[in-house]
Amino acid sequence: MENYTMEGRTYRYYGQEAPLYPFGYGLSYTTFRYRDLVLSPPVLPICANLSVSVVLENTGLRDSEEVVQLYLRWEQSSVPVPRWQLVAFRRVAVLAGREAKLFFQVLAEQRAVWAQDWRLEPGTFTLFAGGQQPGQKTRAPSEVLSARFSVTGMARPLRGC
Repeated sequence: MENYTMEGRTYRYYGQEAPLYPFGYGLSYTTFRYRDLVLSPPVLPICANLSVSVVLENTGLRDSEEVVQLYLRWEQSSVPVPRWQLVAFRRVAVLAGREAKLFFQVLAEQRAVWAQDWRLEPGTFTLFAGGQQPGQKTRAPSEVLSARFSVTGMARPLRGC
């Protein structure tokens, strides 16, 4: 094998064509609603971690579980990067009519890009939270929230943090 590119080979690099069954695709016996996606801080230094919280509400009539997924998108990068990348997930059981507030950490190393070594770059990022991938067309009833955050400072090797 001589071509190691992931272009067209994984959900992260399909381009404009969505896979038939994207990661996280599935059905549930109830419905969920996401709200109150909070990123803290909204502007962070190059080596800092991002704190994330989101509220998941079971709006259906049955107790059920949801796999909450967080995806990261680089708005600009010096090297090719995935359309979005899964950075966290958690299976959560929520009783019918109840809600759960979930907390996540997105580590600085999860924003690193490969440019002859792992590097952190400043810029704008979008974080997606929901029960499926962002932009998923074939879907079970679930929504995806998004919020932007910025990273400031000079680009640096990941090992320099």
